[in-house]
Amino acid sequence: MLFQVYGPNALYQWLGWILVFGCLIAANEIARRSKAGGLVCFVAIPVALTAYFIAIYAGAAAGAGWALNNPTYTEMNGWFHYAKLYAATAGCIGFMILKYGWGKLGKVNWFKCFPFIIVAINILIAVASDFESAFRGWGGTFVSSEGVTLMGGWFNVFNGIAGLINIFCMTGWFGIYASKNRQDMLWPDMTWVFIVAYDIWNFTYTYNCLPTHSWYCGLALLLAPTFANFLWNKGGWIQNRANTLALWCMFAQVFPLFLDSNHSKFAVQSVNNPNVNLIVSIISLAANVLALAYILYRARQHHVNPWTSEVFMGTRDFEQAMARAEKPALSSATKARINKVNPNLVD
Repeated sequence: MLFQVYGPNALYQWLGWILVFGCLIAANEIARRSKAGGLVCFVAIPVALTAYFIAIYAGAAAGAGWALNNPTYTEMNGWFHYAKLYAATAGCIGFMILKYGWGKLGKVNWFKCFPFIIVAINILIAVASDFESAFRGWGGTFVSSEGVTLMGGWFNVFNGIAGLINIFCMTGWFGIYASKNRQDMLWPDMTWVFIVAYDIWNFTYTYNCLPTHSWYCGLALLLAPTFANFLWNKGGWIQNRANTLALWCMFAQVFPLFLDSNHSKFAVQSVNNPNVNLIVSIISLAANVLALAYILYRARQHHVNPWTSEVFMGTRDFEQAMARAEKPALSSATKARINKVNPNLVD
């Protein structure tokens, strides 16, 4: 078993998982369906939280007891949590710029590579954390600044490499569209191939480096955007992912005791077994190697650069996402290429 979800608190732990999963789906729908919802979630709330964080650290520097004992200060003081919070929030804002066509950035073609850049940054943050754990705890354990016992070893290295490979599994960097109803930023070439490889890699990262959070941020948080993408928001996975990640980071940063076994019946700890970590990390590395190999195979088959061109044209995922897209005018050359793959995609 991967997690310690048995014993007297098992009912609370499973209930907590269901609540987090459901709340993340609901919060994502609020954020994506209107400009007001997006601005509240990813501008107003982060501004208020930033003021709150600054006040806590200023108070702690002055020796104030309320700040020194604040759970955000004692439980969530690592660089990783703040980096993920603000990187994810930046992604959400950039995606709104693209789907609503705000300002000059929302209208220029080069800004369409922003989703690739911000996702790559988010992946690199986690990769750096995996390698940091390998360095600090190689062959043993160490205690983080937040009091969490972590292990280090080959599993961190394998999954760090998987994360680097995962960056190159993002294809069609400029194939970004707004949905017809302007509720979503769509990336049609980001199909199940990338999503599955990413989910396995990111779950493994949380399992290696966030053993007290992984039950929620490694399962509920990853499955919420994937669930939405496959059932009703085809092509919008990366927007779903950014939205839910940012919102979860805000919650966890302010209410970390929800994840603390000393204070919460909802808290869940991974089994913290290096052999289990190693197996999961090998699966992660294999999944990403296979995903990249398949992408390169399709690119060669269609004689395209997989990063500047879309390689999944003609697949079910791609077609369903494009059916939702507000399509720009296509050049004759692009129409000819699409027509060769699937004539039904060109009106």
